[in-house]
Amino acid sequence: MDDTADTRWKTDPEAPDAAESAAAESATAGGGADDLDRRVAAAAMRLAAGQGWRNTGLLAIARAAGVPPDVFYRRFPNRSDTLAAVSRIADTAVLADDAPAGPDESARDRLFDVMMRRYDALLPYREGLRSVVRDLRREPLTALAFSRHFGRSMAWMLRAAGVEADRTGGALLVAGLGAVQARVMRVFLEDDSADLSRTMAALDSELRRAERWAGALSRRSGRASPTEAQAAPQSAGEPAREPGSASAG
Repeated sequence: MDDTADTRWKTDPEAPDAAESAAAESATAGGGADDLDRRVAAAAMRLAAGQGWRNTGLLAIARAAGVPPDVFYRRFPNRSDTLAAVSRIADTAVLADDAPAGPDESARDRLFDVMMRRYDALLPYREGLRSVVRDLRREPLTALAFSRHFGRSMAWMLRAAGVEADRTGGALLVAGLGAVQARVMRVFLEDDSADLSRTMAALDSELRRAERWAGALSRRSGRASPTEAQAAPQSAGEPAREPGSASAG
């Protein structure tokens, strides 16, 4: 079920009645966009975990979130927009903790900290995301639409780590971090350790590998800056696999 063909509505047996929906619209208006994102993300991932992402329609998500369809439509007109809500929640959780980096921290260390905080924020949605990652391969149009949101998320994670994503070469850094995220996301979705130790190990390994590739590319070209050489997490010639094949967070 792609963004262009979202017609198979599934209903939620716990959906609110008309009176509850009216109250929800009032609460939504007062709660703002962040509150709406949280409610919709929670409802979408709960339904996806229970019945599969491909069987979860937008109207069902709106009902489960207690959001009137007209209010829902204005912010979530497509299926990719509900996935973007999950990403925004994780991104803002990271960006809200804007602690200055230590003087001895490398770009890789800062990226490790930022991305682990992002995975912590995604934990409540992991069951639903597991279904999304599995089903999104059958929805290329939704995956393509989501890729714009995903690239924006990765750019802000670089900025949160003190890596400038707006300079020359920034697009390569964004694509590289997306590739790292795609590989580590597979581990995160199946990580049953209490402290996400498997995810931490995978992220550390991927960032170190990316650092080696970036260093080699820098020496070969003689053009990359020291910051780019430290932080670019993209293997030379290796395209990012986001979002349909590996990750939807």
